[in-house]
Amino acid sequence: MKHIAILGLGVVGKGTADLLEKNRALIEARIGEAVNIKYILDLRDFPGTPYETRVVHDFSIIENDPEIELVAETMGGAHPAYDFSMACLKAGKSVVTSNKEVVATFGEELLATARANGVSYAFEASVGGGIPIIRPLVNDFISNEIVEISGILNGTTNYILTQMKDYGKTYADALSEAQAKGYAEKDPTADVDGIDTCRKICILTALATGALPNAKEVGTIGIRGVDSADVKLLDKHAYAVKLLGRMQMQGGKPCLLVAPFVCGKASPLAHVDDVFNGITVCGQTLGQTMFYGRGAGADPTASAVANDILSILKDGKDSFAPAFHAAANDEVLPSAQFSCRRYVRTDADKAAVEAVLGSVTDLGGAYITDKSFTEAEFDAAAAKLGNMSALRVL
Repeated sequence: MKHIAILGLGVVGKGTADLLEKNRALIEARIGEAVNIKYILDLRDFPGTPYETRVVHDFSIIENDPEIELVAETMGGAHPAYDFSMACLKAGKSVVTSNKEVVATFGEELLATARANGVSYAFEASVGGGIPIIRPLVNDFISNEIVEISGILNGTTNYILTQMKDYGKTYADALSEAQAKGYAEKDPTADVDGIDTCRKICILTALATGALPNAKEVGTIGIRGVDSADVKLLDKHAYAVKLLGRMQMQGGKPCLLVAPFVCGKASPLAHVDDVFNGITVCGQTLGQTMFYGRGAGADPTASAVANDILSILKDGKDSFAPAFHAAANDEVLPSAQFSCRRYVRTDADKAAVEAVLGSVTDLGGAYITDKSFTEAEFDAAAAKLGNMSALRVL
């Protein structure tokens, strides 16, 4: 029998525990042994639940129990999640997590500690909820240089933008509805300001390139400024606005940006709606591959956590062994160098717009440039056009 512990019995922790209990017989048949949740660390007691007798309040009980060979950290936040994860790894226990903040901030250190102690630190659930993306990047692109990643990585913002597109709602009304349905927190800052998406594209970049960008240095623009008039006009012409985390290789170095992008109907990301996530990965030889599925919620995220748990218990403590380091200043290009086409809506006529931005596609009161601009180039050009609404184009 394999003994594990879960840190935190919130949405993801309970979802993971429920899944392991529900599929107990299936799991035992597939990995050859039963999996027992011996402890659950939480501040609460959960009287009358199936987990009542397993709840402990003292982390040291888990840390010092030699029977515990794996711990699932589902607490969220940086501390004490990082501290508990590090202690478990040093005690020779593998750690599985859904915590993108910890991975994006301390991933290098935690992976190095896992290797030094002959255990695993796995984090499939930290990006894309239940979508398998972490392990494919580590294992299935091993012969390809990854040249670009673009992802809808936050279900809350995708829901809001879908409501704006399909039902003509304002940003404020769509956000209120998302909060009422439990898709958005009372304080939605991490979602709507792009912070969550930024952490996730940094993790994917680290796996693709070996260098973990500093999330605080990545250009990050959320969806608060997305105008429903632009969403409506673009939808009329079969375009959709999506909050994307993007990485493009330029001269052998990654350049990252998080922002609302206009996606044409030819892009599969344009058709990813509601709370779903979608990620495209472009390999130098393979070309573009699409990953799609539920990016958040108890069941999808619990599925990813449970898959990591069972893979490690079945295949060995070193079954998941990615390696990356914190990027040096010269390893990642500044976001100001990110290059893409632009959408602009302005009172200026087409001739005036083309005089500044070059040839454009006319959408009737708005335009999409044929030319790509870096952030710095576009800012300089846009100043000549005066007041306008602008978005980046995938």
